[in-house]
Amino acid sequence: MTNIAILTGRIARDPDTRETKGGTNVTGITVVTDRPARDKDGKTYKDENGYTAKESEFHRVTCFNGLAKTVGQYCSKGQLVSVQGRIHYTQWEDKDGVTRYGTEILADKVDFLARGNGSGDENDNTDAPEID
Repeated sequence: MTNIAILTGRIARDPDTRETKGGTNVTGITVVTDRPARDKDGKTYKDENGYTAKESEFHRVTCFNGLAKTVGQYCSKGQLVSVQGRIHYTQWEDKDGVTRYGTEILADKVDFLARGNGSGDENDNTDAPEID
């Protein structure tokens, strides 16, 4: 049995990095993917600007340990990345006793496909590892 997820998309917001009480580094990112939108007949269509309309999906991705440190340090909003990992489902009760469910990708690997927006700020990725 196999549980493998591969996503290629842009980071929706800057990474959220924290450390657990046990000292484990954890970084969360949201990766946006899109695909052509389809009408009720299953055909693609153009938007008001003449481009093929797209439907976007937002994926929660969690990285741990060394990968978490690297992603937290070198990734930023708008950067194109490829994520490989596994799908993880969670269930919990909120403060009102309602059962909630969540889905995330637990990342094994994150490849930087582009270096970010080059804005010149501290997150401009100029010190990021080389991209093959």
